[in-house]
Formats: sequence, structure tokens, C-alpha cells
Amino acid sequence: MSAAESEDHEPPTNNDVEEDSRAAADEEEEQTERRLAKEEPAGAGTGGPETGRAKATAQSQVYTATSNTLFSKKTAHPKTYALSLEWVFGMNPALPVFILQDHSELVVLYAGAHVGIIYNHTSNSQHILQGHCCPISCMCVSEDRRWIATADQGIKSTVIIWDSYSGIPVHTFFDCHPNGGVIAMAFSGDTKHLATLGAEEVQCVCIWDWTNETEKPLSFTEISPKHGFQEYILFNPNNSTQLLSSSERQVLLYRSAKGSLQYCALKLKKFSDGVSNKTDAAVCIQPAADPFQTVRMAGGFLSQSVFHWSKPRILTVSAAGKLVVWDLSQELVANQCLPRDRIKLIHLQKKPITVFTVTDSCFVTGDTEGHIKFYDEEFMLLTWYSEFSLDAIVSISFSKENTEGYLDRCTLEAKPLTIRNFVVSTVSSTVLHVNTHNGNAQILLHDYSDPIHAVACHPKQPLVAMGNQKGILKVCDYSSKVIICSKVFEKKEQIQCVSFDPQGLYLAVGFGTGALHILNPGTLQSDPDECFHYTEDSIDHIAFSSDSKFLATADAGKAVTVLRLQTNEGSSPRWVYLGRYRSHYKPIKDLLFGVHLDSPQPRLFSLGMDRRLVEYDLENSDVNQLLILSSERIEQSAVPVCMTWYPPLTAEQFLLITSDQYKMKLFNSTTKMCRKTLLGPVYGSPIKKIVVLPMSKEHEVNSYYLAFITDDKLGLQIFPLDGNPYKSNALICHPTGVSNFACSSDSRFVFTAGSSDCTVLSWEINFSALEAAATLGGKDLEPFYNLLEGGRDGKFYREMEDFFYYCQINHQGTDTMDKRQVSTKIPLSEVPSLMRALGYFPTEQEIENIENEVKFSKYAESGKCVTDIDLEEFIKLYVNHRPVFGISSNELLQAFNVLGNDNPVLQRHELLELVQARGEHMTEEEVAECFTALLGLNEEEEEEGAIGGEQSEPEEEYSLACAIPDEISMETFTSDILGFPSSAEQRCRASPTQ
Repeated sequence: MSAAESEDHEPPTNNDVEEDSRAAADEEEEQTERRLAKEEPAGAGTGGPETGRAKATAQSQVYTATSNTLFSKKTAHPKTYALSLEWVFGMNPALPVFILQDHSELVVLYAGAHVGIIYNHTSNSQHILQGHCCPISCMCVSEDRRWIATADQGIKSTVIIWDSYSGIPVHTFFDCHPNGGVIAMAFSGDTKHLATLGAEEVQCVCIWDWTNETEKPLSFTEISPKHGFQEYILFNPNNSTQLLSSSERQVLLYRSAKGSLQYCALKLKKFSDGVSNKTDAAVCIQPAADPFQTVRMAGGFLSQSVFHWSKPRILTVSAAGKLVVWDLSQELVANQCLPRDRIKLIHLQKKPITVFTVTDSCFVTGDTEGHIKFYDEEFMLLTWYSEFSLDAIVSISFSKENTEGYLDRCTLEAKPLTIRNFVVSTVSSTVLHVNTHNGNAQILLHDYSDPIHAVACHPKQPLVAMGNQKGILKVCDYSSKVIICSKVFEKKEQIQCVSFDPQGLYLAVGFGTGALHILNPGTLQSDPDECFHYTEDSIDHIAFSSDSKFLATADAGKAVTVLRLQTNEGSSPRWVYLGRYRSHYKPIKDLLFGVHLDSPQPRLFSLGMDRRLVEYDLENSDVNQLLILSSERIEQSAVPVCMTWYPPLTAEQFLLITSDQYKMKLFNSTTKMCRKTLLGPVYGSPIKKIVVLPMSKEHEVNSYYLAFITDDKLGLQIFPLDGNPYKSNALICHPTGVSNFACSSDSRFVFTAGSSDCTVLSWEINFSALEAAATLGGKDLEPFYNLLEGGRDGKFYREMEDFFYYCQINHQGTDTMDKRQVSTKIPLSEVPSLMRALGYFPTEQEIENIENEVKFSKYAESGKCVTDIDLEEFIKLYVNHRPVFGISSNELLQAFNVLGNDNPVLQRHELLELVQARGEHMTEEEVAECFTALLGLNEEEEEEGAIGGEQSEPEEEYSLACAIPDEISMETFTSDILGFPSSAEQRCRASPTQ
């Protein structure tokens, strides 16, 4: 699979089924499984009559699966992708948690980022439902917990139905709510239908027969915006033709029949608390002018609605603890009114209700205080749980397996009461399992519920440290998936970054307040003398030297702070302040330690958005006097983003620096000269951070790999870098944005932190799959030919050949009659002209970089400079140096605005002065030559006119002074001078032919 395919089509993983289960993805078996689901959707895995069709499909992984299948396989299957999601730390606290099994094993379902997680608490293992490219917005399970549905709200919204017994996806609906995605879903009581509620501007409810091959809904209806934004949907468990949805102010009741779906509205109004106090657990008395369909309710919005288990009623709770009972004893149609005598308002409890559900013959509520209460059908309190010290409850899910024993009701009669075990989740990502018969409560998950920016791996042990914005720091053993230690900082300061030193003796934590704590990695304890606070600005980067004797931080104040480990005889080592220097005038993007070529002395570099690479003089710096060794501007227009050391694959020592223009450059670490420019991975956004993976023992000595992240993707790159796009591979890791990542010391895992999704994902690396994908891209120059328009057989390549050989002729002289010297190479001096002929116009600095790249390409090995280049080498050079996306009109507009200080119109003399005085200065002759070519003037006409002056003879109308307008706007500059199509012409070309 190519890198592009891996990015756009991230397939669901299936790591816990037998090797031959991969055939389940084939079309024939998938159709068989769907037909089977249609016949027995609620119990396909339990067998059934030995019909002919059942015998024919006996090998189906879905048909033969049982509740023990998913986690029963002990053999690890070979990984077929370069990166495979192996574990999810954290969860989405806004989505519900469902209990799938609660007998021999305790299994729950929850969501994190863009994946669903089936978590077996008994064996501490996960099966990940991976198939969405956007964050999961909602999910639901069938009544028997066999089928799972997940959906997202992406540009191309996707709904996937999964078999919980095998973890295999059995049906996918693509783009079912294209204008907003899916916000809520529900299975019908018989599990044959799935209802989806869209998040469009005009919302739509669709009913799907997911057991069939059809890709269109059985019925659908649009909801009038006057009913408010609906966020919740539910089928009547006793009647699959009825369902409801609710918004903050309105409940809608739907009825499907003969392919149509109609609804009627149940309205609510709010009134003052003084009036509400008069309506105590009784029918709310309405004014005569409003006798139908309206209930006046005090105290907040609606929360959730349910159907009564035995009576034709709908029950709705409000956030203020009120309950509305809608009596539906008569059939309702779309425009029929509901009399007020069939509506009751009951004050159920004082605390705001966040969850309202039904189990067996009980109503169950969860509130903002973490209390769970059970009521009978007369709304009498049966029992409650308030001793768990929970915060606001998000969901309550009851086991569907039979339970033994009973509780005593809290009523005076103390009758037996049977309640199933249940799982409750809270807004702080706490998941609690409650055994109702012995009263035991067990925390299954207690993860992050805040954005995570900090993640780092221990250099010698299988430990990963994670810190969030609420000041919670955890160290987890990623081999056993157990939290080793954790710490909550007292002021709940925002943790911005963490880093282990190379020896694993220290763990440095940087905070948004500017504080720096140096901790013991095993206990997370620190000496008060090793808590530093030298700035009020957020610390964004932390780095240790390779000998662990220096520590540097970069903060949002554009300054670098350095600490030194001081060792005195008779006392333990202590970190002391060395100095702080504001070395950049724009934010610092990266911080890097290294060593000198001829000594083990550490070196420190910082890289800023000001395009400067700064090296610090650590050897001569003293306390309160941090010195700078050099400060070099390394880019003209591109903004450098991150840096690392290039692996020792060459005789020279290089710094590898990436930019926001999808380029990767190698700079000589001593001279700071740009020695090579390479096309970087192009996956929708530029690289944000890079890390060279530690040498893997499973590969050859010269095998090095680079891990990188973009805005939302994680990728791998094969060394040596040459611009071959097939040597990289990337996939979506956090659709809403990845904030940071770290690599394990054995190069087996990469950990990515998603900022807003509050999760850390563990990815397992397969270098063999990465190498195989690179091999499929072709050998030698084939990958580079594919980057040219039309490939090697295209018109552009033929033009490139023609220009290349014309450069040979031009170098030897076009007017000579001497015998030509045939060669396969052209002089280095002809390369800039050839680049311009092909549509790439490098600056003088870029030309110098190109010449240096070719000239010194073999200098370290042979000691000689290269003075010429062949066509194959030129193709690589051209592909790597040219802009990735060309020049856009927005870039031209931005450049024009910079020249004119946001003035929309420039005077002619101003433009001519600017191009001769700013940036790479042009001489008067160069300006005349450029405008002559751009305006299509011949040499005689150009010589007749002065560039800036008035003409002495009016007949010289084609002079430069006359050809260049007195006032130059952006439109004039781009269309009349540069020759680009005008905005109107572009719109005309873009419009379809009539």
C-alpha cells in the first residue's frame, strides 16, 4: 500500500482473529455475513437450525463467533501495516460507556478519538474498532450487546456496524448525513433497524435496514428548525415503529409506516419558580389560552426521554430534577394536539439530572453529584447509591446477563428488589463497575479528561510519562499497561512538556506558568531546591544533553534557559542555574543538544520562527552569563518548524531541519551551510516534529528511520533521505490534532498525544511493511518520474530532455560551427537557467544552495568538487527544490501587500525602488531585462526608454516607462505584468461549458 493510500483509506484493524479471517473483508463473505445478520441479527453467533444456508456459511467468522471469541486468541498475528494502533490511553468522556459482558469476564465499550475500544478488564486487554477518519460523535449497542454502531461527524460522515463477538465490521454506510454528520443513533428493539439523527442545519432522521444490502434509508424525515436542535434519539423497545428525539426544549415523537416517517411535537415552556412551587407532583394547571401540547416547567433544559416499559407513555426529565409524563394512550398523528390532562409534571429530585434510563421495571437517574437513584413506576424511591464520590454522571449501562440474589427496597415494606450489575461513567473519564449484590464498586478506568500536550518515553525502561492541562502527571508501564505512579500538582498547573534525561535518572516537567520541576522518575518526588521558576512564560520545550549534565528549556517569551548539574564531593548532584538568553524575536520552535565533532563537549541549538538557528557557547558560559556562539538566518520565506541530528550515514555531521513548505534541509553543523534540500512527506499539512528512531537490533547497522507528526497524522520515513515519496508512510492518529509524540527506546512503539481528544495512542511499528511499501514504489528514478506531470512518457519529461540538451549547445555556443562535444552532462552554471525554463524561478539564495549541493556532494569522500550534472541527477534536484504546490494567488497578494505596506496600489517609481533596494537587490540592468521579457518588448525598444524617467520624444510609446503603468494594483501586477490569468478569467475557466 502506498503512502497516499494509507493516508486516505485507513482500514479497520483486526488483530485478534485467525489469519484466514482476512477473507472476511472480501466481498463475497461480507455479503454472506450481512445476509446472515438479516436472518438472525440478535443471535447469529449462537448457531441456530442447521439449514442449508447455515451450513454453507459455517466458516463465517461472524457466524461462528461467540462471546468468548474476541479475547480468546493467544497468538499474535503478523502486522500488515507500518503503524498499527496497539493501545488507547484515555477516553472520550462525553460519550457513553456500555457494558458488553459481566459474567466470566468483564468487558466494556467506550470511545477515544476516532476509534472505539472494547476493553476486557479481566485480562487487561483491548480490541480497537478502527475505521473512522474523524472523531466518533456517537455510538450505540443492540439490546443483546451483540452489535455495535459507531458514527462520526466528518466531511464524509460514516456509520459502521460491528460484531462485538469477533470485532469485525459487517456493514458501513458512507456519507449518510453529508451536511453535518451523525449526532445520535439507536437500535430498534429487534435490532433489525438503526435510526440516525443528523447534525445538519435542517436535521434529518433516517431509519436504516442495516441487515440488508441497500445503501438508502427505509424512511426519513426532515425536522423543522423551530423544534430546536435535537441531540438524543431512542426507539420504543416494545414497538419498533415508534421512536423519539429531544432537544433542550422539545420532544418529538415519530411513527414509521409504509416507508414514511412522521412526527408530532410535545412542547415545553419555562416559567418562574414562584409558579412552579404550586405544582407539586401533580398535573400542571395551564392557562385556558394554552390548553394543548404545552407544559410550563421551571428550572432549566430537558435532559433525556424514555419510553415506559409497559404503558404507552413517554417520560422526560429536565436538568433541574423535574419529570414530565406524557400519556400516549391514544394514537397520535402529525398535527394532533395532546390535551393537558394527559401530561403530568413531577418534582423528582433537587439535584440536576444528567442521565435517565430504564432497567427491568425501574427508572434510573444519575445527577451532577454522582448519585444514582432507582424508582418504581409510581416514582417511589427504591434504592440509591451515593457513596462512590463521583462527579457528574454521563452514562449508566446495565448488564444483560442474568444476576442472582436481590436487594431490599428502601421502602417500609422492604420487598425484594433485583437490580443488575451496572457500569457508570463520569465527566472526568472515570468508569466504575458496581456489583449490586455484594455492594462492591471497582474503578475500571480513571483517565484523562483534559487536553494532553506532554508525553515522553524512558530511555531504558518500558515507561511512558503523560501530563495534562490540569497538572496530572502519570507514568505508565506500556508493556503491562499498568500505571506505575502518578502525581497531581497542587496548583493544578498546566503541564506543557516532559522529558527524561538520557540516563533515566531525572524527569523534567515544564508548566504553563513558567515553572520547571525536576523529579525522580520512579516516585515523581522532587527536592524543593530543584523546582525553578525563572520566567512567567509557558515552557514549551525541554532538552537534556547526552551526558545528562546540562538541561535547557525554551519558553513562550522567546528565551532559552540553561541549567547545569553541579557535583560536589560529599554531596549529591544538584541542578544550578546557568543563565537565560532571549535569543529570538519570534517564538522558538525547537531545542536540540548535540556534541562537537572533535570533543565530547555538548552543543546547544535553538530554532525560531524568526528563521534563525542559534548556537550557544556552553563552554565559556558562566553563572548568570549564557553566551551565544552564532546566530544564522537559514531561510528566506519558509518558516523552520523542527530539527534533529541526521544519522551518521555520511562523513559529515548534519542538522536536519524541516519547514512549513514541505521541505527538509541538511545543514553542515559547523559552517551552517545548506548542503541538501529534499522534498519532505506531503500529507495535508507540514511536519510539526521529527525524531530519529533509536537503532533497532532487528535490522542492519545502517538502517535508520524517522518518525514524524503533522497536524493530525503520524508517519515514518526511511533513511537515507532522497525525496522519494514512497519511502514514507503516514496515517491519521488524532483527527482533531496531535500535540506531541515520543518513541520508545527499542523503536517498537510510538506514542502520540491528542490535545483536544484527551487521549494518548500507542502505535506499534513494523519496519518490514514500511520497506515493502517503499519497494512497491519502484526502483532508482521511477519514483521521481512519477512526480513529473505525465511521468516519463509525458510531454513535460520530453521538454525537460530538450531543454537539457539545449543547455549543452548553449554552453558550447549557439553561433559556433565547430564540432560539438557530445556529453551526458551539463555544467553546473547552466542549472539555474534550466530550472527557470521548466517554470521554477529560484532566488539567488536558492541558486547558491543548489550549486553548493551539487558542488560538495562528493567532497567529503573524494576531496574534489563536482562541476557538472547529468539528466537523472538534475531530475532529482528539480523535484526536491521546486515548490510543492507552485505559487498561489494568495501568496502573490501577500507579497504585494508586504511591498506596499498593505497599500492596494503602488506607484511605478515605488515598485522600481523596492525591487532594487529590498531583499535580493536587483541592478537597473536586471530590472530592465526582466520587464522587457515580461512585457514582450524587444531589445531596441528597451534601449530607447529610461526605466523611471519621462520620454523626450512622444513617439517612443513602447518604452519601458510607457509600458509600465503609473499606478500598479494587485490585479495589474499579476495579469498585465506577470501574465497570470485575471480573477474573472479564472472563474470563467472554472465554470462548466454551457
